[in-house]
Amino acid sequence: MRSSGDVTMQRHDRRDRDCVVGAGPTARREAGLKFIETPSPNFDDRSLPITMIVLHYTGMKDGASAIARLRDPEAKVSSHYLVEEDGTVLRMVAEDKRAWHAGKSHWRDVDDVNSASIGIEIVNPGHEFGYRPFPPEQIASVVQLVAEIKDRHEITRGNIVGHSDIAPVRKRDPGELFPWHELARRRLALPRPTKNLMDPGWTEGGFCLALERFGYDVENRMAATMAFQRRFRPELVDGEVDAECRCILLALLLPKPMGDD
Repeated sequence: MRSSGDVTMQRHDRRDRDCVVGAGPTARREAGLKFIETPSPNFDDRSLPITMIVLHYTGMKDGASAIARLRDPEAKVSSHYLVEEDGTVLRMVAEDKRAWHAGKSHWRDVDDVNSASIGIEIVNPGHEFGYRPFPPEQIASVVQLVAEIKDRHEITRGNIVGHSDIAPVRKRDPGELFPWHELARRRLALPRPTKNLMDPGWTEGGFCLALERFGYDVENRMAATMAFQRRFRPELVDGEVDAECRCILLALLLPKPMGDD
């Protein structure tokens, strides 16, 4: 199997050959990552500093449809970046502007997540149109993009989240097939705790209080539990609070969760 470094190098070689500055979208390089300028008109000014990265899947039949929607003024949606399945990265909104990707959402003490975050759309049909694994080339680009944004804005691992984390009632993306471990092992996201696990024996209410303390909106307990499972226990997303969920959440609330990173 190719390493992520090999994939990234091959991805960059292809971009060097394929991207041409001309009448169409413009290829540019920023902080070592090459991307294609594909501007969206859908943004406004931020009211908060950047403290989060939110990962989405596009959830449309193909990448072209997603790009068209993100650039449509009538749609009133956008993201800062989009990563195609072959690893090509498009920049759609400047980082200092507020893209419209999060919708009604909450994470920790932030309700205006759009103002506080960088949004990254990852091309994938999603659950509605044939959810499938994310290609290695695509994940290699996501890893590099997240790393550069995280460093640029000094974002903590706990604030690198999925759309379902910040909007558990409405959203399921990037979903249970997204390889969070590829980010976690590079310290770009929290790991799934796997070591020194202890069951605190919380009731369902106690688990939800702990889930709220961790950052989730728990107004809908089952939706919040499923979002947590989708992120940290993706092999079983059933909304049931069990011993494994309690062990994982307790470990995540400790200063240094120990997992696959």
